[in-house]
This record gives sequence, C-alpha cells and structure tokens, in this order.
Amino acid sequence: MDRPDITALASGAAAGFGALLWPMVQGLFGASDELSDGLARHCEDAGLVLLHEIDVSRFPVDHPLVSTQPSLFALRRTADREGPVDPRLPMPASGEALARLRAEGAAEALLPAIASRLIELLDAGARGFVFDRADTIAPALLQELITRLRSHQGDVLLIARSHGLAGEAAAALRGVGLDGLVSSFGTWDLRSVALVEERHAAGAAMALIAEPSAAQLADSQIARTLAAAAATSDGLILPLDVMQRYPREAKRAIEISREVSGVGGETRRLNGAGSPVTALLRADTGDVRDCGAAMLVLINTTDRALPAPASGDLLSAAGAAFEAFGGDAFADLEPGEVRLRTAERARPILLDRAHNGAAGAAMMPRLVVEDVSPFVEGGFPVKRVVGEAVIVEASIFADGHEQLAAELLWRPADAAEWSVVPMEELPNYRWEARFATTRMGRHEFVVEAWLDRFGGFARDFRKKLDAGVATPVDHAEGRLLVAAARDRSKGALKKALGAFATGLKRDDDAGLLLSDALAAAMAEADDRPHRLRSAVQPLDAERLSARFSSWYELFPRSQSMVPGQHGTFDDVVQRLPAIRDMGFDTLYFPPIHPIGTANRKGPNNTLTPAPGDPGSPYAIGAPEGGHDAIHPELGSLEDFLRLVAAARDHGLEIALDFAIQCSPDHPWLKEHPGWFAWRPDGSMKYAENPPKKYQDIVNVEFYARDAVPGLWTALRDVVLLWIERGVKTFRVDNPHTKTLPFWEWMIGDVRARHPEAIFLAEAFTKPAMMYRLAKVGFSQSYTYFTWRDEKAELTDYITELTTTAPREYYRPHFFVNTPDINPLFLQSSGRPGFRIRAVLAATLSGLFGVYSGFELCEAAPVPGKEEYLDSEKYELRQRDWTAPGNIIADITMLNRLRRAYPALQTHLNTRFYVAHNDRILWFGKPAPDGGDMILVMVSLDPHHAQEADFEVPLWEFGLSDTAAIAVEDLAEGHRFEWRGKTQHIRLEPEQPYRIWRIAPGDTA
Repeated sequence: MDRPDITALASGAAAGFGALLWPMVQGLFGASDELSDGLARHCEDAGLVLLHEIDVSRFPVDHPLVSTQPSLFALRRTADREGPVDPRLPMPASGEALARLRAEGAAEALLPAIASRLIELLDAGARGFVFDRADTIAPALLQELITRLRSHQGDVLLIARSHGLAGEAAAALRGVGLDGLVSSFGTWDLRSVALVEERHAAGAAMALIAEPSAAQLADSQIARTLAAAAATSDGLILPLDVMQRYPREAKRAIEISREVSGVGGETRRLNGAGSPVTALLRADTGDVRDCGAAMLVLINTTDRALPAPASGDLLSAAGAAFEAFGGDAFADLEPGEVRLRTAERARPILLDRAHNGAAGAAMMPRLVVEDVSPFVEGGFPVKRVVGEAVIVEASIFADGHEQLAAELLWRPADAAEWSVVPMEELPNYRWEARFATTRMGRHEFVVEAWLDRFGGFARDFRKKLDAGVATPVDHAEGRLLVAAARDRSKGALKKALGAFATGLKRDDDAGLLLSDALAAAMAEADDRPHRLRSAVQPLDAERLSARFSSWYELFPRSQSMVPGQHGTFDDVVQRLPAIRDMGFDTLYFPPIHPIGTANRKGPNNTLTPAPGDPGSPYAIGAPEGGHDAIHPELGSLEDFLRLVAAARDHGLEIALDFAIQCSPDHPWLKEHPGWFAWRPDGSMKYAENPPKKYQDIVNVEFYARDAVPGLWTALRDVVLLWIERGVKTFRVDNPHTKTLPFWEWMIGDVRARHPEAIFLAEAFTKPAMMYRLAKVGFSQSYTYFTWRDEKAELTDYITELTTTAPREYYRPHFFVNTPDINPLFLQSSGRPGFRIRAVLAATLSGLFGVYSGFELCEAAPVPGKEEYLDSEKYELRQRDWTAPGNIIADITMLNRLRRAYPALQTHLNTRFYVAHNDRILWFGKPAPDGGDMILVMVSLDPHHAQEADFEVPLWEFGLSDTAAIAVEDLAEGHRFEWRGKTQHIRLEPEQPYRIWRIAPGDTA
C-alpha cells in the first residue's frame, strides 16, 4: 500500500502485534518520501515500532559507486522511451544495479554508504530492519554493518530473510549479531524436519520469525496456519489484511506467541515425519537436557479428527523427564487442531545409600553366572524324556583376565548328592556341559563357577615359558600356590601335595609345575574362591511317549459290527489288530462314564432326543455313578480291565478323557452341593463355550463354599483310581477353563506318585494360556496346527515352537481332526487333502493324532460350521473300515517311518528349506547324530499340480553346492542320487508328498 491504514495500525497493536514492517520497494537509496506523512509518528501513536524491509544490495544505476566500482555491481537496465532502440547510441542511465556483496572488496567500498543510509533511516524514526536476501551478503560484511548500526542505536532490531536453503542460511548467519531470522515456515508442510533443523542451525541466540505464505493463508487453513506459525516460532509476520479479515485467529496466534515466549530454546521432533500428527517439544534452554520446563506442541495436519500419538512413544524421545503435560494432552485432536501443553522438569528419583557401603559391596559376587539354558520362567521345570541329552549352557565371566572354572551339578530330586560334569568354555564367555537322565521323574541342575587361581597361573606360566620370559619369581609363585593348597588339605591329598611341594625346590621345576598330576591334585584341593552358583532349575524326565506317540481316537460305543447296536469294550478288542497294524501306539477314548438323561442331546446336538438316543458322553454322571464309574452299556469294570490288557498285548496303551464336568444327574450334585455355584432360585447355569452351548452339562466351581479341599482331592483321586486300573495317559478336556493352581497341584501330586503319568491338554485358546498349562505340568497340548494350512502359517508356527521359550516345555500334539473339529480344509479337499494333512502332522511333530473316520476321508459338515454332520458325539456311527478311497496305507507307512527314524520323533529338529513355490512346504529332520536326514516335501494344494525348484541342503553335511548326495525314497522304496544343490519337483494331487532320506556317501 502507498500509506498505512491508521485504523489498521491501531487494530494490530490492540491484537498484540509490536511492529509495522514497511517494505522499501524502491530500495535502500530510493526516494525518501516513503517516510513522509509521519509514518514513524503514526506507528508510535498506535503503540507500534517501525521496521523497514529492505534489500541493501539494490542501488540506483546512477549511484556514484556504480560508476566508480563497476566490478562490484550487476546492472539491470530498462528503456524509458518507446520505439526501437538504436544500437549505435548509448543506453540512457536507467534501471538499477545489484551490489555483489560477497565479492572481494565489497565491504571496504560499499559498507560505508550502506551503513550511512541505514543510520539516516534510524534517525528518521525507524527502529530496525529486515534484511531481504541476506544470503547474498557476506557474513563478515553483515557483521560489520550490524556493529556500526548498534554503535549508533543500541536497541536497533535486526532480522534477516534468506531466499536460499533455510538451514544453511541460518548456520551461516549464526554469530553475526542478528536478532532474528525469518524462518522457512512459509514453505513448510507442517510435517518435515526442516524447521527443527533450522532451529538447531540458528541456535538459541537468534529468534526464528514465521511468515506464512499466501497459499498457507487460504481461508480453509487460516486457523491451523496461524496457530502453527506462532507455536513453532519466536514471532510472526502477517499481512495487515489477514489481521483485518481474521481478527479472532490473529489474536489467538498472538496469544500463542506470548505462551511460547518462555520456551525459545531447543526444539525437538518427537515422532516421524510421516505421521499425520506432528509432535514437537520446545524447551526453555538451548539444550533440552538442561531445561527446567518444556512445551509439547501437537499439530493435526489433516482435516479430520485423529487420535494423539501415544505419550510413551513421544516422551521417550524427549531427552528429559517431565511431569504430566496435563490430563487432556493426549486426547483426540480436532481437525487442524494445534495443541500446546507445558510441563515442568520432573525431579529424578534419589535413593538412600546402601548402609553397609563399600564393605557390603565387596561381599557381592565377583563372578557372573547368567543366561543359563535350558530355562523356564517362573521356576517351572524344563521338559525332557529319559535318556535324552540335556545340554546346559551359561554365560560365565568376571573382571580382568582371571582363569575361571565351572561345573554342571545335577541330581534326581530324591538324591542328596550331586553328579558333577566339568563345563567346557566356548566363545563369548559361554560354557557348556551335558548330562542324560536315567530315571523317570523330577530332577534339578545348577551351574557353579569359581576363580581358578592355579589354572590361571599354569596358563600364564606356560605362555611365559614359550616366550622365554619366565623368571624365578614365576616359579616361586607356583610353589606358593602348591604350598597353600597343601596346608588347607587333609589326609592323602595333603600327603600328595606335600610330595609335590618337596619336589618344587628349584627354578628348573617347570615340567612338574605344569604336569597333569599336579593339576589334578590342585583341582581336588581347590578352595574355589569367589564361588557362585546359579539358581536351581527343575527338570522333568518323562517317558518317551510324552514326546513321541501316535494316537488313535474312537468311541467304544460305535464299534459294534451290528448296525444300530451299542458297542462294548469287547467290540473294541476286536478292533485292536487293525489299529495296531496302522502303527498307532495309543488308543484314546472319549469319556466312558455313565451318561445323564437330563437335557440329553439328540442327533446333531439337538435338544429333542428320541428314546434310545445315547446322548453325549461328555454329560458325565447318572444314578449308576460319576467319573469313577463305567457306562453300563459299554460293559463292566472287568470288561474294561480285560480291554486294557488286550491292548497292551497289541502294543497299545489306553488313554482316557478326563473331563471335569457333570450332567445334572451326577451324584455329586446331591452328595456335594457345596462344590457347585447355584443361582438364587436354586437352578444352575449350564456350560457354554460361545457360540457353543452345552445344556446337558453343568460345571463344578473350584472355589465354591465346600470345594477346597474336597473337590480338588476328589478329582485327583479320580485320576489315581484310573491309574490303578491301568490307565497312565489322560487327555484333559478344556483345562484352560479350570483354575491353574488346581492343575499345578493335581498333576504334581499325581506325577510325584506316578512319574509315568502323561497329561494332554485340549486347550484351544490363546498361546499364553496354552504355554502356561504346559508349564504347570501338562506333558502335551493340542495346537493351532488344525487351522494352519498355508506355507507361511506352518513355517511361522513351527519356528515359534522350536526357537522360542516354549521349546523347553511345550510339546505340540498334532491332531488332524477331532470329534469337535471338522477342519474347513478337509471339508473341500477330498482324498488328497487328507493325505496332505496326515503327512504334515506325522512328520512335523513327534506327537500325531487321528480321530477315527479320518482314514476313511470323512468330511461331511454341518453347513457353514467346522463340525461333523451326524456327529458321533450324539449318535452311534458304525463304519466300513475297508471302504474304497481310504488312506490306511498312507497312515500305516507314516507310522512305520516314525518308529524307524528317531528324526521323526520330535518337532525340535525341524528345519525349513527353500522351495520356490508358496504352495509347496519343504523341510528336513536331521538324525540325532547328524548322520542322515529325513526330507519331506508336501504340496499344500489338494486340487492342482504344483512344481518348484528347490534347494537340497548339501551344506548341512559340509558338501559344496555342486556335490552329489545319495537319496532313498522312503515312501516308494527306491534309491537315486541328487547332484547339485538345485533340483526340480512336480507334485500331483494324486501323490501330493515325497519323503526322502539323504546321507553323504555312495548310498543313503
């Protein structure tokens, strides 16, 4: 504008602005009428100071310096007359000249004129200047100019504007004496780190002034722009018309400027530039680490409401600790909101000094024994099977270069004395030893380490001898150690060490000092200074079936060969040879107890049973008895005992379902009402596992009025009773819905009497609970394998089970199906899908389970559910065990291989290899001694052929990528050779897997 709006000046001052910035559009040496009409006086009357925006490099073309110092100027001429220009005539002197203020000699030639003119403006009423294009001025020239201006008027306000790179300009101008710098806010996207970097470059002594661009001042952005400009700077430059059009927003910006005036120090970015909410921290000192208070600035850069970043994510990057920034600091942000919250520096926590001081510290362990493995958090036992090697490692170290020694101590829980195994030092302070249990049951082990002074002496003495630098003092040190050991020993050891001491009289005794005989005697006499022992780690040694077993599940009541007739234990005896011939070693029954009639379920889980419907065996309890009784239609106790013996004769072990639930007819409801939770009206809530409902079942309440200890001991006694009847393995129904302390106590009590007892957890729940159940005593667990169909899912799941903490205590039992679960994969995959799932389960884990009907490829579902149509849980199901299309041959072959090759008897050795097809899973199982390896390749596609290049793991045997290796096809029974690492395979749905054994040498 040509002249200021007096009203606008007053409004600006009233809003809180402190200065009017007046551009000198004609340059420093332009017409002086720009100061006419009392501009400075108008500002003073309005309560403002006058600042001139000026480019000191602009000179009129006719200025004397332009002609006397032509090398210091670049001319920009303009033609004043119209018409063509005559090149024969000189151009008239018009236009302007731009001073080269970074050129050599510019300061001496041009500075006096520039300074003189600026002083004239100060004398005319100006209070300061904004130097435009300050990046074109040499810093030394600018510093001298500022010095002259301040010597004339001490309170002159001097600000620079740079059109170059803001951060670089700020760094260059730092220290020249400027009061401020116009920041790069006008080009800031509200997210990048540019402004923070600029603040760092400018330093705490130079204020950053925000000047929003025209684009940023659009109507839709005005509130956010002004608030953000004020919140991230030390001052504002705004057009007068913006203040007039948006007085409320401008006033709020001034309020924010005042609010941030106390935090003009370091600014830190607290989150990434990609976040839609920009989080900044502004401190009241130049270094956040030294600040007394700070302000949190949150800018919602979007036009939608957003949650604030989590406080923990932000404040961890603050560089200092602060008291709370206010209860709403991290509440959701409104669209475009700019939020400011201030907090004081938090006081650090000061602790009382240790009362025993240095003397007490000297009594603390000098050695470190940590990271002992195997280890189970919470003091729970590691799980192994009898005879399995237990490899124990620990990190053991101390200060300096002292020699250490370490031992592994282990023992059965009923032994008083420890068995001792010396530990071997590995790289990086790791030590290792191993032992193998010979008895079933609880064991424990510890690691003990100490300072081996004689060992350290021998190590260093040998080095000195080899280098030829051993001295008599070194010999004397060894003799002194031997003498001290003799003096603290007794009996034969003292006599032996005395003989060594007698022989060590001269300085030519190196051979004796380093002899094996003396080393052994000194080890026996070692007083083990600074001895340190790790915490005791319990270990359960279970029988092999806890880790390796093949289970077959059937309902005894369905085994009659007469259609519609209830099966008996004697009918099961007739099935034993077929089950044995398929290679199974454990035969598992759902509950065999009396079934209640109250709310009995009919076919397909209906609530309208017909007369004669057998009901669900999980509705345990009737007038004939409860968990300790046998369902009358199955036979008598004598019949059951005869079945157990017959199964044993066929190499089969009977496993029973231990389901802690009752039908409403269970005798316990009348005999022990205090074991249940009753409603006020005398009724009882039936069991649920949403969305499933079990109207024929009620649950006991472990913490009911009379439940402790009566219910707990009664349930334990049920297990002990069936163990007396020959059952040593129990599948536990839904243990995650019963209290964990009960399982820890009950299983511990039972296994203390019967270490051979095995408990399988049927806990389809979250991993944390599944793992905890394993910790408290369950030998095995059902798993998520049932729902893992894709390559990445299977790979990730097995990798988790084999490489993370659960590997030490959690044994996955891979059931391909259950009476409750008809997997979606099997419902639509046909016979190839059943073969795929069988080979995966049988080869990935040492524990493999099949529910009867799987071998016949039964898959008819309840529409839309993972349940079997006409489920055997609610009705009798006789089958034709020789029906066409069965996969009995596959199951038989898989179980044969599992028995023959120990590599297939655990999940812990599974290694996945590269097959370049996401529908083909390729893994290996090395033998315990590493002599050979079982390799399994499975197509995960039951409908289409799949092929892939794959890598043969030659490197596992130390072979090159071009070497040959012998191969045996374990499924087809022929042998061949692979030459080279890369091979190719095509798998058809009709034969979706291969099982090979490889070994180095001529034949596998």
